[in-house]
Amino acid sequence: MVFNYPNGHPSHYNEASKQKMQEKDRSTNFANRGMRFEEAINQSNQYYRNHDIAVVHKKPIPLQIVKVDYPRRSAAVIREAYFKEASTTDYNGVYKGHYLDFEAKETKNKTSFPFKNFHEHQIAHMEQCIKQKGICFVLLWFSTLNRCFFLDSELLISYWRNQKNQKKSLPIAVIEKNAIEIYPKVAPRIPYLAAVDKHLQAKEKT
Repeated sequence: MVFNYPNGHPSHYNEASKQKMQEKDRSTNFANRGMRFEEAINQSNQYYRNHDIAVVHKKPIPLQIVKVDYPRRSAAVIREAYFKEASTTDYNGVYKGHYLDFEAKETKNKTSFPFKNFHEHQIAHMEQCIKQKGICFVLLWFSTLNRCFFLDSELLISYWRNQKNQKKSLPIAVIEKNAIEIYPKVAPRIPYLAAVDKHLQAKEKT
């Protein structure tokens, strides 16, 4: 005999089981619907800070506000603004005594990552960080494939500087061979520090 329960679950179904199922559902939906990449990284950084693992923040965009409207006393709406200067990379912070500086990029392309997603001033900034021994990288999100990669900025810079003699994109085959794949999960949503650890271990061996 099968009994139906008011909450749709048998009596032995406890809160821990419920939480695990909810996390599994969120993880599945997260992959199926495609994530808002930046939001996922921001939540991951919050998780890392809350657990004293790393201190990483998104850099503020250098905007000059020109016009603001106040539709309500408690609310302001920016109507006009412009960039005061070219932005560098998206994120920076500290992890295990290392300075981290990285960019997050997304594409719907399935076979390569277009170089048009990067700008000269960002490449120059990465080069400067590398000269100062910073850990500089790019998080690449292939939204159509639901795949994420940690790519060392040195490889990106090498291809970028030589792009006049090559294609205008980085083939996914090259990324698969040289980058570290990151598998999204519930918490942190983008566990990129695990890739940073692998990167540091590889550098120690060279």
